[in-house]
Amino acid sequence: MSAWARCLALVLTLGVTGLAVAQDAAAAQTATERPVQATPSTLDAIDAWFGAWVVRPLGAVLLFDLIFWDNDDPALREVPLPLRWLAQGALADPDHHRGLALPLIVLWLVLGALYFTLRMGFINLRGFGHAVAITLGRYDRESEGKGEVTHFQALSSALSATVGLGNIAGVALAVGAGGPGAVFWMVVAGFLGMSSKFVECTLGQLHRTVDDHGRVLGGPMRYLGEGLAELGRPRLGRALAVIFALMCIGGSFGGGNMFQANQAFAQTARVLPFFADQSLLFGVLIAAVVGAVIVGGIKRIGQVAGAIVPVMCAVYLLAGLAVLVTHASALPDALWRIVTEAFEPRAGLGGALGVLVTGFRRAAFSNEAGIGSASIAHSAAATDEPVREGFVSLLEPFIDTIVICTMTGLVVVVSGEYLHDFDAPDSTARGVLMTSAAFEGVFSWFPYVLAVAVLLFAFSTMISWSYYGERCWVFLFGERTSMVYRVIFLGFVVLGSVLRVGSVLDFSDYMILGMAFPNILGLVLLAPRVRSALDTYLAKLREGRFGRGGA
Repeated sequence: MSAWARCLALVLTLGVTGLAVAQDAAAAQTATERPVQATPSTLDAIDAWFGAWVVRPLGAVLLFDLIFWDNDDPALREVPLPLRWLAQGALADPDHHRGLALPLIVLWLVLGALYFTLRMGFINLRGFGHAVAITLGRYDRESEGKGEVTHFQALSSALSATVGLGNIAGVALAVGAGGPGAVFWMVVAGFLGMSSKFVECTLGQLHRTVDDHGRVLGGPMRYLGEGLAELGRPRLGRALAVIFALMCIGGSFGGGNMFQANQAFAQTARVLPFFADQSLLFGVLIAAVVGAVIVGGIKRIGQVAGAIVPVMCAVYLLAGLAVLVTHASALPDALWRIVTEAFEPRAGLGGALGVLVTGFRRAAFSNEAGIGSASIAHSAAATDEPVREGFVSLLEPFIDTIVICTMTGLVVVVSGEYLHDFDAPDSTARGVLMTSAAFEGVFSWFPYVLAVAVLLFAFSTMISWSYYGERCWVFLFGERTSMVYRVIFLGFVVLGSVLRVGSVLDFSDYMILGMAFPNILGLVLLAPRVRSALDTYLAKLREGRFGRGGA
């Protein structure tokens, strides 16, 4: 990278980091909700300024409502029609809108996934069996290729970053807002997202670098820069790579870290009152455990994720199955409502569009297909066939969305809890309470299990996002500075447990969503190369050149 790009990246990253620390420096968190300071302060003013001039404009772009004509705001009725539409689209809140809301970022993700599904010949369907065979070790061998983790560990690491509170709280909220039909569209969006994962993770392998110590650097910041340079667009590739890396670093500190620590503390304090006034102790303990894992890099992260992810997914799914068995008589009706209300809700066509958008939004935000983050983990897998890792990665949206999100959706539908209102300090807490109530109707002790699940989900998300952010940090500032990033990351773990996060967390969430813009643009441009590599790989597979021991 050029010197100016490094300097710009350093200034922006340190600015965001410093603002986060300053904004949160004096706020203490209560046991179950984010605190609100009693009196205004300079920090409140900074937070308000940052929210008004940075976060809200960014959100206005990412969440611009493409169905803007039904957002009737009386305050805008005297504004000329074109400007009124622009304002209505930019100022719409997709969670509390007056009419339908289709955020720009959701359409970007869904259209990208649809394009990749068609361009790769429905690889999400015809490649599913081969993906399972690879993950189970059918093609493993000791000398399969350079890398730091196995196929299974790479899959677990990427899954640990996506399987989390969105599967527990987000799905419940989506069903509550859109009805049972939202579950159907989650499944459809998850199915399409499998193709996005295949393309981005194949490219992650195609353009990775491995240093003399065996450390891998791969992901969008590599294939955007190098891949587009090979297409004769080096400046575009370099710009997209830097933008992606900066957004990923910002996202890793907030949505991939502070929010996880914040919610883990809130859930733990609910069932273990000892921690109610010990947020600092909780934060230090979590930071110590996270630090013990991430200091070992992707190898240790892969080992830990490979142990945690299958267990926590299995426990959650088994508990969900028990709820479905208990409500077996209501299950046929629930499945019927999920399918029929996806197309014929009581609200008519407008309601049908609303259900579709709600389901697509939840799936897009849950499995991160098209965001590009998963390709960073999959690029570290040991293989000499890049396409093979692409096959492994397409299982992520299937597990995250089609399996786990669907289970949550079924549980809240058969229990009827999605019809109830829950008093909670924020939307995430409402979603957790809704899901917890659905399970608690069968298991009175389930809140304790849910607290453990939230803690494990949050922990696994933090360790994976630490790797994503670190690899982007190394891309910008060099391998020697990786420890600096890790120290900052652990500091944010403590901050997330103790302090009020405010607008900085919203900014971080937008950073994660914003990663999709440079990533999908690059994926579309590089898709022909992926299709060529796929055709070559499938030809070898048909010829029997991949034996039991691998290629």
